[in-house]
Amino acid sequence: MSESNATLTFNQTVKGICDFLEVAIHSILYVRQIYPADLFVRRKKYDTPVFQSRHPGLNEYISGAVKAVGEELVQGTVSKVVVVVKDKDEVALERFVFALESMIQVEVFNKDTSVVNAMTPAALSQYFRSFLVKLSMIEAQLGQMYLGDDVTFAIVLELKDDQAPTASTVKGDPPPWLPADGQHTTAGASEEAQVHVVRAVNTGVINLSLTVQESDVKLRREKEMYG
Repeated sequence: MSESNATLTFNQTVKGICDFLEVAIHSILYVRQIYPADLFVRRKKYDTPVFQSRHPGLNEYISGAVKAVGEELVQGTVSKVVVVVKDKDEVALERFVFALESMIQVEVFNKDTSVVNAMTPAALSQYFRSFLVKLSMIEAQLGQMYLGDDVTFAIVLELKDDQAPTASTVKGDPPPWLPADGQHTTAGASEEAQVHVVRAVNTGVINLSLTVQESDVKLRREKEMYG
């Protein structure tokens, strides 16, 4: 099998998903106007334009969170990564839900071996491109945010079967995860929340899907505002 046709390894899939998550989080912050547009710089990733924050502290928070997600992905414990858009009172307005499902069990010594029937790295990059294109147009479905300085975000990690995150002891690693506010998690969504399916990909190693939940609070406020 030529290198270009080689299928994904477990470690390639984890790294690929983490790289994508970092780009996607920056894109969400830009598209949902969590911070002013001039805080972002235009870049290119997966052959499509993306926007990246220029704020060192924000970038460090995002990269640290994604690194910690990667550690849990290797353990096979991740269920969802959620980017919660919330107001000044910590009330969830939108949840961008990256659901992750491990399809195979891989022994440590096989994690750099190509997985049979998995997709190629090039194919995965094309899927990531389509995710980002869909994200860039999400405002058409969600409408604009009008909260100005009163909106912020958090990254929430949901693990399988209520497992606790792995505590890292390596110097320089991000701090351990803190318990999340229950209403920021997917379990905190009410039956009145609206769900939008963005994209999904079955890699053959770890499957990934992205949905967006608009909270009942956001929908109710918009109804009151616009009638």
